[in-house]
Amino acid sequence: MRANFIFSEVWIGLRRNLTMTIAVIITVAVGMAMLGVGLMINSQVGLMKGFWNDKVEVSVFLCKKGTAMPACNGKAITPAQTKALEAHIKGTQGVKQVFFENETTAYENFKQSFSSNKALVDATKVEDLPQSFRIALKDPDNYESVIQAVTGQPGVAQVMDQKQLIAPFFNMLDKLAIAALTVAIILVLAAALLIGNTVRLSAFNRRRETGIMRLVGASNLYIQLPFVMEGVIAGLVGGVFAAVILIVAKVFLFDQIVAFFGGATALLGWNDVAQTITITMIIGVVICILASFVTLRRYLRV
Repeated sequence: MRANFIFSEVWIGLRRNLTMTIAVIITVAVGMAMLGVGLMINSQVGLMKGFWNDKVEVSVFLCKKGTAMPACNGKAITPAQTKALEAHIKGTQGVKQVFFENETTAYENFKQSFSSNKALVDATKVEDLPQSFRIALKDPDNYESVIQAVTGQPGVAQVMDQKQLIAPFFNMLDKLAIAALTVAIILVLAAALLIGNTVRLSAFNRRRETGIMRLVGASNLYIQLPFVMEGVIAGLVGGVFAAVILIVAKVFLFDQIVAFFGGATALLGWNDVAQTITITMIIGVVICILASFVTLRRYLRV
């Protein structure tokens, strides 16, 4: 009997405040979706950083005859200088492994990297690409000491750290994640206020029923429960819509980012998406419950 009464009160409240309930659902859905996207961006950035950190190398480009690099003076590196440089690199602290890449290997890697730009590949010849040493580091964050040890050595045209190339992209993603989380927090606060207004309006419309319930000795929790359940239902429905948005974002945003890199980076898994959806739905429901209780304590004197 009590359960039937509570559910009937919930239905009455939802029906009376239909437009407000829809507004709550939309606000919760957008807020939780933005929060979820921010969390997913953080996860994707972490995966990409972990993936690339293991593959970040220092590239030491060697002098070619006629090169315009000031350090070369137009001269090519000699075989003796190449061997001496390789020994020097291997003896440098922080170096994990050293790979030598000749012109032919460099050209094959170039064709693979720029396979989509046929005109550029056709215009490039094997002799246009320099020989180089690829240095794998023990600690990818400790690359400066290795660069300093190699820079200025005889036959070295240029030293480049791959991490410097991808750092701006990661910084942009970090800023995007912070912006998404900031907007999400604002929308979550807006959802909490909207839920509170909905509960207050519902409580005012049913003040006669709640007054009778107080007179017959109903407990505070029993009176508050229908209003809280209205908020929970709105939160759950909004969470479902947010989950759909996050699934769409995973397929059409995050998967496309990985495709942009040709699949050569870590892909955000469905387990991460499911975890994000669970977190956002829990947060959405908790916010609805807290907003309902706080509003009722202030506006519904029980």
